[in-house]
Amino acid sequence: MDLVKENSKNIYYPPGGILMWIIIFLELFTFGMALVAMVIYSKDEPEVFHNSRLLLNTTFGLVNTIFLLTSGFFMVKSVESFKVNNIKKSSLYLKLTMLGGFLFLLLKSFEYYEKIEAGLSIGSNTFFSFYWMLTLFHVIHVLVGLVILSSVYFSLNKKNKDLAVEDFEASATFWHMCDLIWLLIFPIIYLIF
Repeated sequence: MDLVKENSKNIYYPPGGILMWIIIFLELFTFGMALVAMVIYSKDEPEVFHNSRLLLNTTFGLVNTIFLLTSGFFMVKSVESFKVNNIKKSSLYLKLTMLGGFLFLLLKSFEYYEKIEAGLSIGSNTFFSFYWMLTLFHVIHVLVGLVILSSVYFSLNKKNKDLAVEDFEASATFWHMCDLIWLLIFPIIYLIF
């Protein structure tokens, strides 16, 4: 009976809950509109956008994509392990998830440092205005995601297990949103123009 109840709950309540999915749709809409605006503005200044895009380090963007996707994989494994009550394995996978996020931020910080040293700021041109706004907004999401995951990690490792599956799934859903947003940003900013 409990299995049937849990399965029917999953049909009506997506992982992370409805509120989390509303937030995700709003975030994706916001990023999507900014990316559409970037594409529209690029039509007015195609040469500026193309030449500016060539100043980006595509390898950094690709490596950061790998960091986030690998991190997302470990997040899935962490939730799976938690659901079968393997706390030790779940904790290990969660640490690997957070490591991927920290590596992303470390490489992104190095990339930002290079841009600032080269004088490529938010006011350099329209392309870099979009680059800085979109990537910094994404970095803020990754930082928030890491705070959420850290909170889950500490709850997971407490002696009195008060962490609900729904809370764990909500944190995972937020983390996957960060992955998805990067998968929209990376090709448009680093590859297309």
